[in-house]
Amino acid sequence: MRYALGVEYDGSEFKGWQQLGESGCASVQATLQDALSSVADAPVSVVCAGRTDAGVHGECQVVHFDSDVAREPRGWVLGTTTRLPPSVCVRWCVPVADDFHARFSARARRYRYRLLNRQVRPALYRQTLSWERRPLDADAMHRAAQALLGENDFSAFRSVQCQALHARRELQSISVARQGEVVEVQVQANAFLHHMVRNIVGSLLLVGAGEKPESWIGQVLALRDRTRAGPTAPPQGLVFVGPLYPDQWQLPAEVTL
Repeated sequence: MRYALGVEYDGSEFKGWQQLGESGCASVQATLQDALSSVADAPVSVVCAGRTDAGVHGECQVVHFDSDVAREPRGWVLGTTTRLPPSVCVRWCVPVADDFHARFSARARRYRYRLLNRQVRPALYRQTLSWERRPLDADAMHRAAQALLGENDFSAFRSVQCQALHARRELQSISVARQGEVVEVQVQANAFLHHMVRNIVGSLLLVGAGEKPESWIGQVLALRDRTRAGPTAPPQGLVFVGPLYPDQWQLPAEVTL
């Protein structure tokens, strides 16, 4: 039987979704697999919708796994969550067809980046908020970001460690909005490159701070040169909101187109 899981995690104590841990820190994937294997009393391997970097969080990461063990969805959810650390939980479990694939069946993926924009760094929510002391013009950032929409070569926003075969991605939506002292960037694309969201945010911050004009983002995109873009934004403000799938898979509404 193949199952799909919705997984929530605080990435602060992990070295990413897949990367093996250093200094005693495990990956999210290894931690989840250990818990599932304990419930199944047999080895379980999972495939995720999108890998996240060290320090990045997951609101509804979707994974699939196969098991010969008969368990009700509730049993997988509760049994696995009780074996996970407080920073990880399984939100739901759905039996799926054998041809469902957490990565390849997804049609879109969504990220959210939030930062506190004030003189003093955050004390509360510091694990899920980045920080920028310079005053930011969120409206200017939003206008500049619209130059990224559509199918483009995002080489300018791709890390040198990226292993993707090519840099073309379809950015379906991007918005920047202020809510009091918090500036929030929301991005949706068919897929993302390594550090793509954080590199986009780092470049938009230069526009928001008045160091670059709004037209600069489109110019950087056209140059396809990572060295011409802004710095990589810190990881703690980034959350993988989750993937989106066609309704044929009958998954929860939060991950269905």
